[in-house]
Amino acid sequence: MAAAKNSLSLNSILLHWKPSFSGQSSSPRLVPPRHCLLPFLFIFSIFLAVLKFSFLISISETPSTCHSSSSLIFRSKAVLSPVKNTKTLAPALDVDNLPLDERAFWQQPDGGRFRSCLQFSLEYRKASSAIAAEKRRFLMVVVSGKLGQQKNEIVDAVVIARILGAALVLPILEANSLGKDDSADFGDIFDVEHFKETLKSDVRIVSSLPSSHLGYKAVAERIPFHATPLWIRSRFKPKLNKHGALLLKGIYLKLSRNLPLDLQRLRCKVAFQALRFAADIRETGSRLADRMRADGPYIALHLRLEKDVWIQTGCLPGLSSKHDALIAGMIRRRRPEAISSSLNMSHHQRRLSGLCPLNAGDVARLLKALGAPASAGVYWGGESPFGGSHALEPLADRFPHLTTMEALAHPGELEPLMNRSSALDAVDYTVFLASHVFMASHDGSMAQAMKGHRAFAGHRKSIEPNKRAMAAAAPLPEVEFADIMKLAHRNSVGQPEPRAGRQRKDVTACPVPECVCKGHGSTPAW
Repeated sequence: MAAAKNSLSLNSILLHWKPSFSGQSSSPRLVPPRHCLLPFLFIFSIFLAVLKFSFLISISETPSTCHSSSSLIFRSKAVLSPVKNTKTLAPALDVDNLPLDERAFWQQPDGGRFRSCLQFSLEYRKASSAIAAEKRRFLMVVVSGKLGQQKNEIVDAVVIARILGAALVLPILEANSLGKDDSADFGDIFDVEHFKETLKSDVRIVSSLPSSHLGYKAVAERIPFHATPLWIRSRFKPKLNKHGALLLKGIYLKLSRNLPLDLQRLRCKVAFQALRFAADIRETGSRLADRMRADGPYIALHLRLEKDVWIQTGCLPGLSSKHDALIAGMIRRRRPEAISSSLNMSHHQRRLSGLCPLNAGDVARLLKALGAPASAGVYWGGESPFGGSHALEPLADRFPHLTTMEALAHPGELEPLMNRSSALDAVDYTVFLASHVFMASHDGSMAQAMKGHRAFAGHRKSIEPNKRAMAAAAPLPEVEFADIMKLAHRNSVGQPEPRAGRQRKDVTACPVPECVCKGHGSTPAW
């Protein structure tokens, strides 16, 4: 019976690994006569082993991404003594001092001879002196969205200023309606003086538009996707020369992902070195990270379990039939164009294709399969999940040391940052970056920024869930599921990997080879 059950599971996996949406069901299984049961089982066990081996090989070759506040309070591991260590990144971990069965999970990826490299060409450096001294032309940019989107837009604002040879006025942070954020100045989130000093050889940064230019604001038209430096210059430079000032909005993901090498490296310089958080955010995040580290290495999770994410992806949260029905109704009422990717696919088809976010049960099962010890400290950040504390129960059951920013902080410690979701997101970002292992339940601007930053900082372990393999292997028993997950993720834990699919991936998410090179001297990230 067990063999027959396993054969059905593996057959289902093989049928659904590359999903066919024809709606046809598989043929019924044949049951052998009793008098030949033992020989059949022996032969079938060999056949089963071959099928499993073939399946493991196929999922091991699945390409990675670069290639193609909750009401629940968990037990805090806070240390009440003052924290003196405020390093942003986790110290080197000696896995030999860990229990034998935990070493493989905490082992960091081999970065080889890859190091961050931000050396600029002679041509770029020759042009820098005039651009860095620019006093006639000024670019103003309004950035919006949550922290990940803000960082992306600020990076591209600096690059556009460089392309135009203009000075950049500190970007304006628009109130974040999604996060119900109060409006914030650039200096409320980022270290202004560090930003200016780091980029002083690349672009002149000023705090405000000079009074002589206040009456000459020119608003630019819509920027198309994949805008090139040539398009930017031809479209905006005449206006900039005429008016002396240019105001841009809505630049998220508009600038081409594939720029000349110097501009790609400028992107990395802004993202990983210039955009340092304000001192109060850095200090708060570092204190929380030190508390997490007090009892050993820890895991950081960015969970996307909020209602809007389930609706946007067209997926069901899997909490209960009631919760799933609520989301399904909201999906039907939502305009079709508001649902991302493959509009004609059902929830089941989306899940098999790896398009759905992982829920808390999926995250817990994957971490367990990859060898994460139940005793590990686990820090999670993200919006309040749909379903409240119930949505997180599978994760809390498996990892009792699951905690949040709110549970980890001392009374009143977060008060100065409240009502500013970008500031709280920045604290999460700091704790994520300092973790020994990071994983996101769904792709997005925060997940991509963290993946790239951890790669630039020395290829720190970042698990990239192979959601197609997880969905296909879901029916298997835990032991076989674990074997498949370890093989499916052996090349998805933060190793150096070249940025491919160059029209789709941002260099700040996949910095190899433009910003992380083989055999070069290191350029430290903050």
